[in-house]
Amino acid sequence: MSALPAHGSSAPLPEHDYERFGDFLRASVGIDLRQYKRRQMERRIRAFALRRGLTSLDAYQDVVRSEPDEFDALLDRITINVSQLFRNPEQWERLAADIVPDLVRTGNGRIRAWSAGCSFGAEAYSLAATVRSCAPGASLSIHASDIDRRILAAAGRGEFTDDDARSAPPEQLEAHFRRTADGGWQAGPQLLSTVKFAHEDLLTTTPAPGSFDLVLCRNVVIYFTPEARSAVHEMLARSVRPGGYLVIGSTERISQPLEELDLEPAFPFVFRRRA
Repeated sequence: MSALPAHGSSAPLPEHDYERFGDFLRASVGIDLRQYKRRQMERRIRAFALRRGLTSLDAYQDVVRSEPDEFDALLDRITINVSQLFRNPEQWERLAADIVPDLVRTGNGRIRAWSAGCSFGAEAYSLAATVRSCAPGASLSIHASDIDRRILAAAGRGEFTDDDARSAPPEQLEAHFRRTADGGWQAGPQLLSTVKFAHEDLLTTTPAPGSFDLVLCRNVVIYFTPEARSAVHEMLARSVRPGGYLVIGSTERISQPLEELDLEPAFPFVFRRRA
């Protein structure tokens, strides 16, 4: 039986390996595990370590330090880079039928949008295609941001597999995307020029109040602690101009009183900032 470290010893305590792994991630890539639900995140990371036959996250830290491919795979798992073009079709139908026309009318033909937690860009390009289809004369700019620098490099290329496009309306694909040699899809030049990607952490970014007419933050904050989730929703609400809209995921809810955020329900999972 192994002995415990003597009192005052500098040897690390095994049961604190998750905290030490969190310190490593925060220092190396800026991801703060303290803001995420611990049970979900710790299970996810330990499952990756067990794939390598390791029960200690201290030992697994040595692996990811020395193997960039393993580190990349882990970061994909942590940052949940899962999305698809036109995910949740009913929300895109609502955007095209009601929200975009209202924004064009109240914004003098201009729409400034933010895809918050954009992953590899599927949501941002879906939004660009939607606006170009239902309001072709609108002046559109889309700011898309994510914490994962690696995925942002891929997002800028606007490339998607056939599976990524499984929910996309065929007419949208034909009008705004082109087939690639490998049978996938790539966003057309007009979409590529409309979306600008940036590295941002939703837990620390502070956009100016009223910066955007439309903010989409879907299926991102469900992984945060309740405190972090509330802080992000407050920040997102402030970033929407009066009369603008905030769209959240179909499995999410805003826990704060809407009155405190100057939000009112507009449609399912869609809120309008009070004018």
